[in-house]
Amino acid sequence: MSFNLRFIPVFVLMACMYACNNDINPETDQLETSMENSNPPQSQSSEIQQNAPQFAEGKDYFLFNRVKIMDLQAFSQPAEAYSILLPKDWQSEGGVIWTAPGQTCAGTNMNFSAQSRDGEFNFQILPNIIWSYSTDPQVNQLQQSSQYCGKGQPIDARQYLDQVWLPELGNATLIEAKNNPDVVKAHSETDDKARAELMRYGAAQVNYRHTALTAKANIGNGKAAILICGVTNAEVYIPNVYNGSMGISYTSSASRMLFTYPENKTEEAEQIASMIIGSIRTNPDWKDATNNYWRAVREQKQSEHLGKIRLMDERTRQIGEQTIAAGNRRLADMDNQLRSWEAKQSSQDRMHTNFIKTIREVEHYRDENGTVELSSGYNHAWSRSDGSSFLLSNSPNFDPSSVFQDQRWKEMRKIE
Repeated sequence: MSFNLRFIPVFVLMACMYACNNDINPETDQLETSMENSNPPQSQSSEIQQNAPQFAEGKDYFLFNRVKIMDLQAFSQPAEAYSILLPKDWQSEGGVIWTAPGQTCAGTNMNFSAQSRDGEFNFQILPNIIWSYSTDPQVNQLQQSSQYCGKGQPIDARQYLDQVWLPELGNATLIEAKNNPDVVKAHSETDDKARAELMRYGAAQVNYRHTALTAKANIGNGKAAILICGVTNAEVYIPNVYNGSMGISYTSSASRMLFTYPENKTEEAEQIASMIIGSIRTNPDWKDATNNYWRAVREQKQSEHLGKIRLMDERTRQIGEQTIAAGNRRLADMDNQLRSWEAKQSSQDRMHTNFIKTIREVEHYRDENGTVELSSGYNHAWSRSDGSSFLLSNSPNFDPSSVFQDQRWKEMRKIE
């Protein structure tokens, strides 16, 4: 099959489209307890303490705080890209990664990790991995590899788990793996839009295949893991106008989340994992700005290689500044504003939620800020009415407004 450099841009643009959207420093919303009543006399206080029920955090109740994941690299001012609920006192680091236009695997990606204070529980959002393959050998020879980009034929989520991910974990032994059709459906929602764009760039036909699963594995040293994997394969037919032949290019992308825990704490791990994963939310202002930027890169078929990402032209710069400014205003007034966007779910957020359905079901609760999905492993849920702190408990006698002397804690109503 003959090859012409004229067809390289379509293949490169396709890979760019599958670079994941998203170095950040997370800021944690800390819980502040307020004493609304003056302290009673010492003798009376001692009597109250003796008669009051004693509740232990981690046993009678579990407190989750919302962590803000900031994008500090892309724009003139920091912008909140994501938010996630983590158990109180967990440590977290990492976040959005930008690879500038002109570099291999240009785009936005994510690398975020969090762990409990004792190190027993660990959660990771791993960077998306992209690999490509073409029926034209010359195209394969010209492809370059980087940390998150490689070469290879398309495989599905189960093949990726067995052939790539489990071997990377060392002595991992698979316990179970379940397909997740809900995630496949969520991934498919953007197929038509992406197909139309690729065909504007010269593709004759574009086919998509999505697979997703949630698995459990023993990883050695008394540790087990929940592995979440989704793989998208894009098959793009590229015509050669000189000889009438048709080349096929394949671009595959794997998204991964990993939760590790002690083997003897499976039930607790499932509850925490479902809570964390189901809480991930994307800031729509940040998402729109980054999507507009990369769309402009693709449409103009040109790249900039800069030490820091900059908006390419005046039009894109204005779009970015306007959308990010809205997000920054929200950040500046975060404690006084309703974080309504966290109650809304984009297709990407639905993917996170659907993934956890194969771990543990979730329940829907409502407070004055809206509806929130929380782990089904608890009978009672409380919120601090600021969209940042949630408390889960199975104790019918536990009331955080009384225990913490903070009347901002309100019990949430379970809804169907």
